[in-house]
Amino acid sequence: MLIGRKKEQATLLDALTSEQSEFIAVYGRRRVGKTYLIRETFNYNFAFQHTGILDAPIKEQLSEFRQSLYNAGMKRKPMPKTWNDAFHLLENHLDSLPEGKKVVFIDELPWMDTVRSNFIRSLDHFWNGWATTRKDILLVVCGSATSWIIDNIIMNYGGLHNRLTQKIHLNPFTLYECEEYCASHNLGYNRKLILEAYMALGGIPYYWSFMKKGLSVAQNFDRMFFTPDGELTQEYDALYASLFRNPNVHISIIRTLATKKIGMTRRELIEKSKQADNDKFSKALKELEQCGFIRFYSSIGKKVKDAMFQLMDNYTLFYFQFIKQNKNGDRTFWSTMYNSSIHNTWAGLAFERVCLQHLQQIKSALGFGGVVSTAHSWIGEGAQIDLLIDRNDGIINLCEMKYSKGKYYLDINEIQKMQNRVETFIRVTGASKAIHLTLITSNGVSEGSDTSAIHNILTIDSLFSL
Repeated sequence: MLIGRKKEQATLLDALTSEQSEFIAVYGRRRVGKTYLIRETFNYNFAFQHTGILDAPIKEQLSEFRQSLYNAGMKRKPMPKTWNDAFHLLENHLDSLPEGKKVVFIDELPWMDTVRSNFIRSLDHFWNGWATTRKDILLVVCGSATSWIIDNIIMNYGGLHNRLTQKIHLNPFTLYECEEYCASHNLGYNRKLILEAYMALGGIPYYWSFMKKGLSVAQNFDRMFFTPDGELTQEYDALYASLFRNPNVHISIIRTLATKKIGMTRRELIEKSKQADNDKFSKALKELEQCGFIRFYSSIGKKVKDAMFQLMDNYTLFYFQFIKQNKNGDRTFWSTMYNSSIHNTWAGLAFERVCLQHLQQIKSALGFGGVVSTAHSWIGEGAQIDLLIDRNDGIINLCEMKYSKGKYYLDINEIQKMQNRVETFIRVTGASKAIHLTLITSNGVSEGSDTSAIHNILTIDSLFSL
């Protein structure tokens, strides 16, 4: 059953009924469900489908491409020696099919672009020299290497420049979609448990697929993360290696950012990671941002050079905090840690990250979803604010995000700290807009809390909105 993805599915189906040939690129981070979306949308019916092979030389890639053509019904042909030969075989096969739209699906396209293979040039020739002269071809390509898709297909400045008719950036599930997923699989989790799982799994459908019915979140985590054959025990090792051909710089950046929750400036990151300040480092940062693993954000009143890079991938942060620390191979590590101070500290930081990942839901809940606004974090004179929403209607929402297993108790001391942060922010930045203190909690506030200075109070129900 396909959860969510209504807009993306509509884009694919509209292309199926158009009166011209269509070229669509679907991109997004590894395990986000690109292949599943395409296969489910077209009900697994393709005139031709093929998947590239990771780290395979061109000879093996061409051999498997020919095998995919055989699987699609092509009669025996000599081995293609180049990608031009391979695409000519594809043209001949498609020419032999009955009238009607012919869906060509090529998965893991980046893996087919081996060194000196001239793959992109041949793909360009197939599309521009053959497919665009017809009205019956729907070419859909995707790949986990998001940066490759962006650089070589979406932002191509050669023959494929502006040739895409549609592009689909497939984002991770929101909490709303994860709730739909849990209901459809009868997992029996309430929103509190779904949030707990989301803080480690993020909205990655592949990770959620390992959650077993009849087990609690803690029991599932023990099995998935902390047993030798757990489905996600070794995911970190495969994650970056499968996305980037030379991932050493990427991994160094990720490992360094994992040590500082608010992130680092480029200068700090270079110093701490001990990497050279060169084009290779810049490219790695760009690729990690494009794939959604890190975010680049600015602080109000700060110069561009002081902007921060922050690690945002939920699984990666969970890996460094817990999986990597399970040095004794404890199979019940998560259950044992569940009520510890380490768990509670992690949960507080993870909840803040989930809020940042649901910024649009927060804006809508506050009633200004249609107002132009920008999100920032801010640090100054010992004060730290993790989320500021600077609105074009003269207001800045200063958001305090608080995670607790029960209702959060807000006393006069906590209110004073919040007000001190507001005063420091106004004094240092010279902000002239009205400041609205906004509290976002996991379970609401308890009776007796002092909320007199709070303008807005949101709970996780707001994060679960569509």
